[in-house]
Amino acid sequence: MDEDIKEEADRVKQSDPALMPVRAETVRKTFGNVVAVQNVSFGLEYGECFALLGVSGAGKTTTFKCLTGELYPSQGRLTINGHDVTTSAGFNKARKMIGYCPQFDAIFEGVTVKEHLEIYAALKGIKASLRARLIDKAIRDMDLTDYTNIRANVLSGGNKRKLSVAIALIGNPPLVFLDEPSTGVDPQAKRFMWNIVSKISTLKKKSAVIITTHSMEEAEALATKMGIMVDGEFKCFGTSQHIKNKYGTGYEMEIKIRLLSEEETTKMIKESGFAEHLDKEGCALTLRANGFERLIEEISADGAGQEFH
Repeated sequence: MDEDIKEEADRVKQSDPALMPVRAETVRKTFGNVVAVQNVSFGLEYGECFALLGVSGAGKTTTFKCLTGELYPSQGRLTINGHDVTTSAGFNKARKMIGYCPQFDAIFEGVTVKEHLEIYAALKGIKASLRARLIDKAIRDMDLTDYTNIRANVLSGGNKRKLSVAIALIGNPPLVFLDEPSTGVDPQAKRFMWNIVSKISTLKKKSAVIITTHSMEEAEALATKMGIMVDGEFKCFGTSQHIKNKYGTGYEMEIKIRLLSEEETTKMIKESGFAEHLDKEGCALTLRANGFERLIEEISADGAGQEFH
């Protein structure tokens, strides 16, 4: 076992469950002969964001479902603020502290964005006098203002994800579980979402957040520590910098390409001897003249040059 994983397992074993918002000790989950989660241990404090990384099928969502009481672990212990979520009494107390964004959007057809948030605000017991202000803030935070009164089932995939995250975060629950929250979300909205999650966890230190993701970039932006899962097991554990120092190889290169202005483009066309406007025959002649005769057949309805066709 990796030393960092063993250290975390020992820390969790020696800790007091009542003092940790989230505590998982040697959790194992099997489905028949298939082992989905194998001896996973970790613990969180308020102000921490823990990222579970791994490919599809690594066991991330199964771990989440065990934490939220949707599945019972086959072995091990899971506590939320000292309440054992594997018992009915413990889960009834723990569930009131949880905000959960599932992997697949749990939305109601025919219900608008605002109505969704009103329903969940009422379910979470938020005072009626505070709901309107908190709902408006959640809509602004997730950049859903233009869709306030749009039925959720006709939203794009990215906006459905933003709504699911807004539902999980409304009311500032002390524990937030986000299962691949940024899947299908555009880069600008993704940054928006990261800022909100970071604010409620690492900045205000009033919540603990667990997030599953495929993206190391997302984990680095949000997480104070992370674990990489493979076949249901942690293969490495620690901060992003620690993991990169220990396992990282090579370099990352970022290249930004400057777009040419219209004047520069026109000048290049003239210098190259190409005509500014070409029909299909003109394209074929130009390709042949420049030694790209093999590409002429691509100017067809199904070829790479179908736009020219």
